[in-house]
Amino acid sequence: MSYTESQLEEAVISVAGLTSYIQLLLEHDEVLRQVWVVGEVSSLSRHSKGLFLTLQDPETKAEIKCVVWNSQLSRLAQLPVQGEQIVVLGSIRLYPQRGQYQLTVWQALPAGEGLLALRLRQLRDRLEAEGLFDLEWKRTLPAHPQAIAVVTSPTAAAWGDIQKTLKRRYPGLSVLFSPATVQGEPAPASIVKAIERVERDGRAEVLVLTRGGGAVEELACFNDERVVRAVAECSIPVITGIGHQRDETLTDLVADVCAHTPTAAAELVVPDLAVVYAEHRQRIETLQAVVQQQLDIAGDRYYSLSSRLGRLRLDREIQREIEFLNWKKQQLIQVTQQRSQKARQHCHLLAQKLASLDPHAVLKRGYAVVRQENGAIARSAAQLAPGQELLIQLSQGKIKVKIIENSQSEI
Repeated sequence: MSYTESQLEEAVISVAGLTSYIQLLLEHDEVLRQVWVVGEVSSLSRHSKGLFLTLQDPETKAEIKCVVWNSQLSRLAQLPVQGEQIVVLGSIRLYPQRGQYQLTVWQALPAGEGLLALRLRQLRDRLEAEGLFDLEWKRTLPAHPQAIAVVTSPTAAAWGDIQKTLKRRYPGLSVLFSPATVQGEPAPASIVKAIERVERDGRAEVLVLTRGGGAVEELACFNDERVVRAVAECSIPVITGIGHQRDETLTDLVADVCAHTPTAAAELVVPDLAVVYAEHRQRIETLQAVVQQQLDIAGDRYYSLSSRLGRLRLDREIQREIEFLNWKKQQLIQVTQQRSQKARQHCHLLAQKLASLDPHAVLKRGYAVVRQENGAIARSAAQLAPGQELLIQLSQGKIKVKIIENSQSEI
């Protein structure tokens, strides 16, 4: 492939430009800005500015240059020693003058247990960020479970301790045993299967996950992510009773309730029936005392009211009320009759006035009503003309006439 001069000018980048681009990629990468690296110290040299070393992968022989500045040396938990494995925390830095990158170290820890502790802390931080340890997800244990499940080793002393404790505290409880290996490499998978077995069965109301005490490495299965997630996803409340006091495992943190021993877990999962019975008897006695007290108060009030009623002489009060009502009744009848009489008299007067104003009564006295052809009453001779027809209404009947002569003189 051939390039023109203009294409070459556009494609070519300077060494400084390429180095700056690589520096931007490395130093702004989220992973490389804070990264944990494990390796063997293959070389080590002191300098006035700090400690320079090389970390090497024992298997692939891959190497990375590292530097610990003097300001950070006193803060290291483990000083690097040539030939030893360490775990370091740092960030990648690129030096453009040499075109090389190296790891600026902030912290160094011994490998082995230190690496295990680092991985455990990283796992804990990740699970905590997911919210698996939040208190809002913790469920309360049932007050009086009828069936519980226990996940532990069948040969462990913890299983015997739990059986004795449950039998002593809550006789008749249904205990479902789901055996599991609780130590060693196969333990995490075995515990997960035991929990799944309990869920498939569906009878248990609460699950107890337990084992006796042991060294940190013997309890490693309870820090396994598979076990932690199985406990977090369990459909019923989970209580752990792992026999250790110094540290809490991740399983303890995710469980709904955590006890430090198998016996303590058994004591938390069920109440002591003897105590329950004693508390119940005490509640009965308290209730009986309260009821008796209320009965005494009600009896005193009854007698008090009875005495008051006896002193009131209700029969006399009722008789007085009856007499008062009869008197009011007579008053009401009298007032009603008077008003009715006045109303009848008023109606009679109105009837007489109406009769005197009745037009037919006037006509009966010999008067007549003269109407023109349009129905208007003729009130003056001046309104009429000879030859005009008129309608005259008498007391009995009507007649039609024609004007022969019109005289406007007053009578």
